[in-house]
Amino acid sequence: MSLLAHAHQRPEGADEEPPDTGAAQPSAEDRHRLTAPQGLAALSLDAMASVAYGPEAIVLVLAAAGAYGLGFTLPVTFAIAALLAVLVASYRQVIAAFPDGGGSYAVAKRHLGRRTALVTAASLVLDYVLNVAVSVTAGVAALTSAFPSLYADRLWICLGVLALVTGVNLRGIVESAKWFMLPTAVFVGSILTMIVAGLLRDAPASTEAAAGHASVLAGNATSVGALLLLKAFAAGCSALTGVEAVANAVPAFRAPAQRRAQRTEVALGALLGAMLIGLAVLIGRFHLQPVEGVTVLAQLADASLGHNWAFYVVQFATVVLLALAANTSFGGLPVLMALLARDNYLPHVFGLKADRQVHRHGVLALAAVSALLLVFSGGDVNTLVPLFAIGVFVGFTICQVGMVRHWRRERSAGWRGKALLNGFGALLTGVSAVVVTATKFEEGAWLIALALPLMVLVFEAVHRSYGRIGERLGLGRVPEAPRRCHSVVVVPVSSLSRLTSKALTAAVSLGDEVIAVTAVQPDAEGARAAETLRRDWELWNPGVDLVELPAPTRALGRPIVAYVHELTDRHPGNRVTVLIPEVEPAHVWQRLLQNQRGAVVAHAVRRDTDAVICRLRFRIGAEPAARRTGTRR
Repeated sequence: MSLLAHAHQRPEGADEEPPDTGAAQPSAEDRHRLTAPQGLAALSLDAMASVAYGPEAIVLVLAAAGAYGLGFTLPVTFAIAALLAVLVASYRQVIAAFPDGGGSYAVAKRHLGRRTALVTAASLVLDYVLNVAVSVTAGVAALTSAFPSLYADRLWICLGVLALVTGVNLRGIVESAKWFMLPTAVFVGSILTMIVAGLLRDAPASTEAAAGHASVLAGNATSVGALLLLKAFAAGCSALTGVEAVANAVPAFRAPAQRRAQRTEVALGALLGAMLIGLAVLIGRFHLQPVEGVTVLAQLADASLGHNWAFYVVQFATVVLLALAANTSFGGLPVLMALLARDNYLPHVFGLKADRQVHRHGVLALAAVSALLLVFSGGDVNTLVPLFAIGVFVGFTICQVGMVRHWRRERSAGWRGKALLNGFGALLTGVSAVVVTATKFEEGAWLIALALPLMVLVFEAVHRSYGRIGERLGLGRVPEAPRRCHSVVVVPVSSLSRLTSKALTAAVSLGDEVIAVTAVQPDAEGARAAETLRRDWELWNPGVDLVELPAPTRALGRPIVAYVHELTDRHPGNRVTVLIPEVEPAHVWQRLLQNQRGAVVAHAVRRDTDAVICRLRFRIGAEPAARRTGTRR
């Protein structure tokens, strides 16, 4: 039984949202949600930036077969683009069928069962976290390649970039989209300009970027094996990471959310496919060969635009977008974590939203884990890349299989063709997942194979804990009628002050019986303090008994806990409340001056008794003006 109210879910295939005419002004809540262009900037940076390393991954694998192998770059890219089209079409349908977000997790939960859904969620969580670390380190690596003097400080630069992206996302996903729309537009514009310019050339404009660098091309071959092509396909599929982010974050869009998310998904697929195919055509047109120390994208910019300011614009845009591609995870993962929290698989705190529709705890958790990964890797992208993209292929495959079952159950018009399309996509992504895991297993993929089941076990442990809590609370059952019982309020005191008076005033308002207690230390100083308090208490005579509790071990909490147990045993029907008076200082730094006795007592009572704890805050502000002037007279 969920401890949080489940979000209302629209019927499957619901495309009945009102048309987006653009005439209506967005509501106050909608102003913190995404439009389609903003969604493209906030949720597609990962996929867009992958054109910087996707084609290069294909070329590096095919280079093992020499120049003949590089001739298969375009066919392999066409296969990846075909898979991209399948995924875009599939996730467009996922958006329509699951408007509450969650993507692969929502599909698997409805059609493939709870355990499969948890595997999908774990794979997506791992992929999102690794995407942050890989994107930041790749962007900083591109920066340090241009400025080698920064290489020694790459870890601190990585952490600085992570802090920047986290800070922007804590202000809201719309705020992050506004910040990142310009870098996205500059990157996409520069890549498309480079492709058009390259297609208009018969020969490279420049080869200066690769001059003096050793080629990594193997000896010429006359044939290319199926395994090599599969490896190239799987390596290039790293360009498909991030395609699922839009479907995971549908609730982040303005109404009509489904339509806007679908448009964003299609625009992402069209731009990404055009860039991948265009770059592959240029690789074959210029007979590009991979070299050490220079990226394929840099060579293509050199050949298409020349070694001038345009070349550096492409490089700088690539650096910025790679560093900011982590924003895709900040847009998608907190929403996924909120859905898992709603289903009792993660702590419910991840389902809370801040004022700007931000799942703040999800953002901070993602930033913390990503920072640990950056520290673990030392800011080295090559340490993290072998772990990347495996989780997303698992999610892709499960989502496609779930959509096949979805079409078989729904049997709407054309369902066979849609099911065939999803089934073909599941086959392709499943093969890619197996090939990538097998080829990168010794390089670190075994960590993902180990982490996936461990995360599923954590999800299930959290779910069982919430189940036990729900059973103890009697959720879903009519509780017994409330009844009045005798209330005893225990107030710990150590001296007479305005704080003591305020505490007893509050106590007599709360309870039928009030008892003040003080712990007596086992030494001469403790005895003198107790005698002073006893004498002052009798002179003050507040009408409340003062009970002295021996504290042989000098512990503050234990004597009060023992006294609460004594009251409970003596009158089991009484409701015991421990009211702890505390000072609330005027300035934050003044908290360092407090002795924290209230926190110690509260912790001991909460841990060892069933008493109600009430912490009374006495706020200390500036002295009233009348009192200050009165003292000067």
